[in-house]
Amino acid sequence: MVLHDTVRIPAGTTATEPPDTEISFSGIGKRYADTGSGAVVALADIDLAVRRGEFVAVVGPSGCGKSTLLRLAAGLEPPTSGTIAVQTDSVGFIFQEATLLPWRKVLRNVELSAELRGIGRTARRERATRALAAVGLADFAGKLPGQLSGGMRMRVSLARALTLEPELMLLDEPFGALDEITRLGMQEELLRLYRDNAFTALFITHSVSEAVFLAGRVVVMSVRPGRVHEVIDVDLPYPRGRELRFEPAFTELVARVSRSLKEAS
Repeated sequence: MVLHDTVRIPAGTTATEPPDTEISFSGIGKRYADTGSGAVVALADIDLAVRRGEFVAVVGPSGCGKSTLLRLAAGLEPPTSGTIAVQTDSVGFIFQEATLLPWRKVLRNVELSAELRGIGRTARRERATRALAAVGLADFAGKLPGQLSGGMRMRVSLARALTLEPELMLLDEPFGALDEITRLGMQEELLRLYRDNAFTALFITHSVSEAVFLAGRVVVMSVRPGRVHEVIDVDLPYPRGRELRFEPAFTELVARVSRSLKEAS
């Protein structure tokens, strides 16, 4: 099983690339081999640059290759064509599921990524303790995952990634399985962590309102093979609280992204 880890993608950074770019995709395509029912082209001609410290959300129709794009960024799969350049060795990955080890207590689960990276026991314990406190779960360090709610398990997953002190965070629909109330709370929690830890974020979601609430830019992808249909700036100041969702500027942006998504579909 692949767990949160720090990766480096050895791809061609060029001298013409802006110095504040954290990750860039240039002409990216992904084609899966013929499995008997024909080859699948998941992505085609993706050009996208994410600036250092930016929060970018990606939305698109089901099957358009959003999660594939993130796996390519994490180095979990190679692209078929094009170049991916990541300007940091410090990358965290959050999966759709919390992927906790059920037999390890919460603190030991949070330590796991640092343990796999070879960080010493004392240092990783200190990091894990700080990370649990950061997500509000310091009092649950001795619990097993099965004793936690879905939202709490996802907080543990976030804490595990934070132990690596990532400069770039890749998040693949991490709140998709949560109920609406928990999901809204986790969105606010993620923005607080984003503010406090100053990482760059590339966030995959099916929710337009979630994308607008979190991101500084929303990338709308087309139907498969996935292409960048439109990139929409979210001109809303940080920090963002729950009251923002009732502001006219927010609802107008949600409507704009929704229209773009309909066009892309």
